[in-house]
Amino acid sequence: MGLLPVLLRYLPLTLQMATIAMFFALILACLLAVVRVSKVPVLNGFSLLFISFFRGTPLLVQLFLFYYGLPQLISSLIAITGVTAAVLGLTLHFSAYMAESIRAAIVGIDRSQTEAALSIGMTQSQLMRRIILPQATRVATPTLMNYFIDMIKATSLAFTLGVTELMGLRKRGCGQLSLFGGVLAGGANLLGGSRSALLGAASVRNLPE
Repeated sequence: MGLLPVLLRYLPLTLQMATIAMFFALILACLLAVVRVSKVPVLNGFSLLFISFFRGTPLLVQLFLFYYGLPQLISSLIAITGVTAAVLGLTLHFSAYMAESIRAAIVGIDRSQTEAALSIGMTQSQLMRRIILPQATRVATPTLMNYFIDMIKATSLAFTLGVTELMGLRKRGCGQLSLFGGVLAGGANLLGGSRSALLGAASVRNLPE
């Protein structure tokens, strides 16, 4: 009888991990995307290597690397928590995918706008901040919201690091929750994802043309 309240108690942790990871992933993705369209070979090469690594390796492997591997290399990280490692892994993993979406949106903007802005004396920084990124954000927002929903679902992998989030609760207490608990946990995850999808749709409508 008390199963649903127990599951819903862990829903905020799932959404919290996904939201924090999405915030930092978006910042990192914007930086990577700008570097990718720049003409600085060293920075472009570094960003391409970063994106290739995090897109080319499984998220679970990356989580293990951050949780078990980093403390072996950096002794000060010996006390890293499962939640911290999960947020770090989600941030870096999804930022690689998001960077390519933002880069594609930037490249898709009409070249004439860039030429017009530069002709009136705008710097590259002003051009990117005032013209390119606002338009690219609108184009990329639906895809970015899809990544956020994927991120919510991917938080279930945090269970492998000892984090009891929504789906992890079902795995840890499988004897008690059984199939019904799994269905409820999945439904709660769906609720969180659907809410994010609705917020994403509303944000797209409210973005300036």
